[in-house]
Amino acid sequence: MAELSLTDIFGAGAMQDATSITIQKAALPRLNPNSSNTAESLLVGILLKAEATLTQTSFDANLDQSIYFSTGFSSFTNRGPNNDSYRVDQLTVNLVKPDTGSIIDPDDY
Repeated sequence: MAELSLTDIFGAGAMQDATSITIQKAALPRLNPNSSNTAESLLVGILLKAEATLTQTSFDANLDQSIYFSTGFSSFTNRGPNNDSYRVDQLTVNLVKPDTGSIIDPDDY
């Protein structure tokens, strides 16, 4: 199989040029698109969209795919002055490349 394209992962409205990328907010799962979405909500939407395509199964079948997502276990932690309970959801991004260096370089994927 071939390398997945930007639209394969982020939908038909995704595009890029030399200086920017565009991903349609409507393509991001469970995001309510508006003009004031937080950076964190956009990042989570992008991760969830990528997770839907970049699965372990597709990774195993496609030697050109070098990233796959795996889901961890939910847990709880306490935060703040009132020790409020917060849910912690894990989403692991696995980056796979030949063992040629010890840093993560985006150009390797």
